[in-house]
Amino acid sequence: MKEEKISIGGQAVIEGVMMRSPQYISTVIRRADGSMEDRTDKFIPLSKRYKILNLPVLRGAISLFEMMKVGIGTLNWSADKAIEDENIAKGKEVDVNKEKSFLQKLFDAVGTSVILLISLGIFMYIPYKLTSYLKAIDGNQFLFNLFAGIIRTAFLILYMYAISFMKDVKRLFEYHGAEHKTIALYEQKLELTVDNARKQSRFHPRCGTSFILIAAIITIFIFSIFDSIMYLFYQYPNVISRIGVHLLFVPFAVGVSFELLKLSDKYSTNILVRQLIKPGLWLQKITTSEPDDKQLEVAIESVKLSTAYLNDSD
Repeated sequence: MKEEKISIGGQAVIEGVMMRSPQYISTVIRRADGSMEDRTDKFIPLSKRYKILNLPVLRGAISLFEMMKVGIGTLNWSADKAIEDENIAKGKEVDVNKEKSFLQKLFDAVGTSVILLISLGIFMYIPYKLTSYLKAIDGNQFLFNLFAGIIRTAFLILYMYAISFMKDVKRLFEYHGAEHKTIALYEQKLELTVDNARKQSRFHPRCGTSFILIAAIITIFIFSIFDSIMYLFYQYPNVISRIGVHLLFVPFAVGVSFELLKLSDKYSTNILVRQLIKPGLWLQKITTSEPDDKQLEVAIESVKLSTAYLNDSD
């Protein structure tokens, strides 16, 4: 009987790596004193718990929002630990058992909302507004969304490139590289050692960076088709109304992109598919960097923890 492939995914966090196996999520970080700290939580996606939610496209949309929630929570945990280390270095008292107050949680929620609004402004409002000035494509919804999509994608790439020069982001991208190398190691069923991990590629076809690029392309076609039909009966009075309608189709675009990403990974050895996934791998040259051995140790430990519990009966 053919052995079932167990897929794992991950995410770089502040001074660490989070790994997700089919049943568990483990995060390992490197503390300022050189030690490693970890946390492991049981996590079974909704699409695995309810068959109706495992339908193609739908499962992708649900998975994205689940992982956004998990990712933000894990990132916040690693950030809190980094702040603890800073306070310890400054000689301040640190209560590791102290929970955040309601006001702190409210500030976190407001901060996240502000970031989302800024992202909408940069990656949706500005591209649409700039494209609306092109009178030559007035009424042609495909060309409108094509130009807006090109501007949006260019902004994304420029943003990734710009932040890659920041010290903290450089460290994050190194851990991103460690994540990819360790996942490649696990998928090839090689011994989980630093020496083996070092030899692996830091680029992976099932990466979130590749997903972003696929989603950017897919939204161009989905928005173009819908807007072309919409234009027959209704014309958007302004950019805000267009954004409002398009946001309703984002889950569908995400779901389609998710399925395409899975297919690209499954058939990554196919000559045609290999050519199609190249742009996503090229983009990873920005979002990943070569990790050092200590970063690889963290990623390996995260993989070990997330997969060690798979055979547990509880």
